[in-house]
Amino acid sequence: MRTSYSALQTYKQCPQKYKFQEIDRVPSKKSKEAVFGTLIHSSLKFMFEKTPLFPTLDEVIEFYRSNFPPAENSIFETEIVRNAYFGEGLKMLKNFYLKNAPWNFSVIDLESRFEIPLVDEKKQETHVLSGKIDRIDKLPDEFYEIIDYKTSKRLPSQESVDNDLQLSIYSLGVQKKWPHLKPEQIKVSLYFLKHSEKLTSTRTADSIEKTKNDVIDTIGQIRNKLEKKETFEPIPSPLCDYCSYRSVCPAWRHLYRNRQPTTYNQQQIDEIIKEYFELKKNVEKEEDKIAEFHAQIKNYMEQENLTRVFGDNGYISKTLQTRYKYNFDKIREILEPIGKWPEILDADEKKLKILMKSLPEEIQQKIKELGIETKEFTALRVSVKKINPPA
Repeated sequence: MRTSYSALQTYKQCPQKYKFQEIDRVPSKKSKEAVFGTLIHSSLKFMFEKTPLFPTLDEVIEFYRSNFPPAENSIFETEIVRNAYFGEGLKMLKNFYLKNAPWNFSVIDLESRFEIPLVDEKKQETHVLSGKIDRIDKLPDEFYEIIDYKTSKRLPSQESVDNDLQLSIYSLGVQKKWPHLKPEQIKVSLYFLKHSEKLTSTRTADSIEKTKNDVIDTIGQIRNKLEKKETFEPIPSPLCDYCSYRSVCPAWRHLYRNRQPTTYNQQQIDEIIKEYFELKKNVEKEEDKIAEFHAQIKNYMEQENLTRVFGDNGYISKTLQTRYKYNFDKIREILEPIGKWPEILDADEKKLKILMKSLPEEIQQKIKELGIETKEFTALRVSVKKINPPA
């Protein structure tokens, strides 16, 4: 399987978006945030690639200005929004240039592409992890620095940077490019342009190995879903506001119902959802009726392939939940040879969970693979938060 950090991150954030984007290849329109971010990255590349005659700040600004989407481009809703984004980018580039004059750095690569073969020993498969690094600098004393630019407004904690998967993968990419380098020789940094702030971290050989295992595990999850034809569940979050698949997503499509044909009596289901919320206020008195509506709404959602439906009073989400049950016969086969079985002789799940934390990773993995039985079921969750339909 060939994949990238962005694809894996998309899967972790929302499996349904991953399916739209990576499996079904559903065309999508780039958001204004994505277009803006791409232009800022291009402007910074322009700033550093003209060595040794680096461009002046005015030339960088002119590059940015001439490549900014024109007013007639529909990517920005209004001229006010367009001007706000343009001004924000102008501020970012000016602050960056003044703090990071290009002649003060030894930049050895820009938008550096890499491919990393990852071997899944258990399945005897080789996957390819690809990506592109914004910038790589050569530092004194045989050190190197990976720099990734961010236009987001949120500044993460240092702990978040220390555990950032993207930076770990980039460190892997640089080691693939220059095999003589050790992880400890590579600094990894996120530069937050809005705040003119750079957060830096390093990786160890152990953390790099863990990154490889995490990537292989995520690829395995995706392959498993495909092979078993399981559902790629949507995960609603604030990121949905920027997703171009929102109108066709099972978690949101019902909100766009007036724009799309349906085989179901829409007026009927709208009335059912409305009454469902009214009945929820008196659950104990109307349990039977709620159960009836619950079943009808669930049937409707399954028929229309939806994971959320919206009413005047809120929305209802359908989630696929998994319950885990330990198979203690299998657990015994794993723990007895290493002398740990007596610690949970009562076959207590709480004791096992505590013990799991102290076990070697390979033993933990065996327990997860052989000693846990799963049962999936569908549940509906109700929210009284009002969400207005799109304009």
